[in-house]
Amino acid sequence: MKIYPYKRLSRPITLRVTSVALKLSDGTRDPLDTSAYSVQEQAVALGVAGHTDWVSATLGVSATLPPGADASDAAWSDLCVLAVLTDGKTNVRTSTVLTRDPEGSRDWSGTLELIRDDHVGRANLSAYAVGTVDGVGGRSITETDRSWVVDTVSDEPVRGLRLDVRKASFTKSSREWLRAYADAPWLVDTTARVPTVYVNTDIDGIVGLLDSNGSGVESKVRDLLVAQMATDVWTAVFHGAIGDLEVEPGGGPVFPADWQGEVLREMLPDVVPGVHVEEALRQVHRRRTGDSGWGELQTRIHYAAVRRAEAAKAVGYMIRSLERTNRESET
Repeated sequence: MKIYPYKRLSRPITLRVTSVALKLSDGTRDPLDTSAYSVQEQAVALGVAGHTDWVSATLGVSATLPPGADASDAAWSDLCVLAVLTDGKTNVRTSTVLTRDPEGSRDWSGTLELIRDDHVGRANLSAYAVGTVDGVGGRSITETDRSWVVDTVSDEPVRGLRLDVRKASFTKSSREWLRAYADAPWLVDTTARVPTVYVNTDIDGIVGLLDSNGSGVESKVRDLLVAQMATDVWTAVFHGAIGDLEVEPGGGPVFPADWQGEVLREMLPDVVPGVHVEEALRQVHRRRTGDSGWGELQTRIHYAAVRRAEAAKAVGYMIRSLERTNRESET
């Protein structure tokens, strides 16, 4: 939790995307329907219309301030509300000033323009209320506690961790780097826009097992294999996210945008339990960059990955299936 040397509102801004339209290369505009954004997921998918030639997107946004923002005895003046779009990959930040609607309301609205060439994947959309406090202008009074995700490629407005699973012959792949791992059943690439799992088709039977819809022991073996793969994926993406943190001038780590931030917010409560995720991130960063403590943390990281992979459930099903099979063979 950040500490500010001036009075602020204790509650966050509620932000909504209310419309999305694409400007195409021929100058026409295509207003997208509501399937392009999800209020529940707080995500926008600009690829939903299938356009490959769009140039920019116009996002309609609405922000609702918490009670007290306009209190007569408020510690601030010159109140205004901004919608801010940030992209951690390209270091692009775009902002627009929202308009109070109507006068005296706690709702502010406006539009924000996203230029396609400025982004390579996912950007975060937030809202800030700023004002003059103690004679200092532009101070943040409050902001959103959860940003919207704007995905410039996806055709589904989903904010959580998404994986791209690809099957490839590691020995014959055009991706030459895979050939060095010919004896690995799968690998996780966390350098891509979304984490990618490569399944090695050179391992006899692995593709058939993963694609099988059978029942009995075979299905339990498949579930166990998927759980092991998922454990590897969660472990890899956590290390990928924590290894590429930006650091503030004061030395504190900044929560990354895109899937890295989602992974950290998901796993940190199990890696460093009992503290806010921002404090957990600081503790993990100190251990990773300090002289000690990083090795001891590996058990917690593995535990967080195992929980998300539901490995215990898969192992339990497998054991019970084997016990049932053994009993049937003895009778």
